[in-house]
Amino acid sequence: MFPIPIDKWKPAPRRLYKLSLPVALLIWLLPMIAVMVTSIRSTDELSEGNYWGWPRHFALIENYREALTTSPMLHYFWNSVLITLPSVACAIALAAMAGFALAIYRFPGNSALFAAFVAGNFVPIQVLMIPVRDLTLKLGLYNSVGGLILFHLSFQTGFCALFLRNFIKQLPFELVEAARIEGANEWTVFFRIIVPLIRPALAALAILVFTFVWNDYFWALCLTQGDDAAPITVGVAALKGQWTTAWNLVSAGSILAALPSVAMFFAMQKHFVAGLTFGATKG
Repeated sequence: MFPIPIDKWKPAPRRLYKLSLPVALLIWLLPMIAVMVTSIRSTDELSEGNYWGWPRHFALIENYREALTTSPMLHYFWNSVLITLPSVACAIALAAMAGFALAIYRFPGNSALFAAFVAGNFVPIQVLMIPVRDLTLKLGLYNSVGGLILFHLSFQTGFCALFLRNFIKQLPFELVEAARIEGANEWTVFFRIIVPLIRPALAALAILVFTFVWNDYFWALCLTQGDDAAPITVGVAALKGQWTTAWNLVSAGSILAALPSVAMFFAMQKHFVAGLTFGATKG
């Protein structure tokens, strides 16, 4: 069966594979390492053209302090929190109920509705830019935190429903039938039977959606103007000067913007892996 397990490879290919892994990892991490090193590099070194050499003077505290004080970075950060947390919570709640209905109930149009959820994930987001922007203007939601929450809620719910429907479909239907025989209503079945069983999937989905929404730049740029509702991904651009760009400050701001999603992933890594492998084996 292909692929052959690594421990069964011939010695030469296995040795080449083990040597290539660190090289591939270094190439993959090189842009991130460059951003991290630039964030602690002094402005004088950048002016001299020292972009790739090891910093002669570490300006860690100065760069990060200036990145936080020369622009409303904390305001952008708070906007991202206000946008991301409600979007994640509401999208997962709605998707859990939609996934439960699609997986458990049999009604006319079930397959068509599920196909609509699947098809929605294949629509290029660029073709929706003008219609979505015009809709937010007509509804008075343009350049508002509420508008971004509603947008992310609408777009993420389809993906989450597809994700959770497939997980719930793998659960033994006998559990639902047994609960119904015991007199449990549908809400009790959902909250007492289904939700505890798909908790790893909910955790994995929460990490994915949090990362999608927090790191969103395209729609935040399309649906906001100015600093009132701009999230931190758009706020990093405010660190760019009119004539010159202090790349050390931009790098520091980028690191600050990426920290929450990275921290959440490592904090919930066990749940994320459990959610991805949920239902992979039987017994």
